[in-house]
Amino acid sequence: MIKQYRSRIMAAIHQTATDLHECGLVSKRVMHGFDADCLAPVTGLSAAEISALRMREGASQTMFARCLNVPAGLLAQWERGEKQPQGPSLKLLTLVARNGLQAVV
Repeated sequence: MIKQYRSRIMAAIHQTATDLHECGLVSKRVMHGFDADCLAPVTGLSAAEISALRMREGASQTMFARCLNVPAGLLAQWERGEKQPQGPSLKLLTLVARNGLQAVV
């Protein structure tokens, strides 16, 4: 998976920290701090963007929900704007937006 960084400098810093972590010179706890500081946060998707994403992939609400491992009713609420995807669901939607539905099935 390709990591998205806040900037080129942050990418270089993160890669250096990753190399040091792999050598055992940086702890997992410190590495989590580098992840939080260097990696770009996942941005939210609007109801229209989620609906357009599903349609782009040519999936019904039921099938798209199954691929994301969420209830179809929850997906419908996202598409109506009643609820917002968060956590792992938002990450999966971002992966689908970037790489297509085949990236998560």
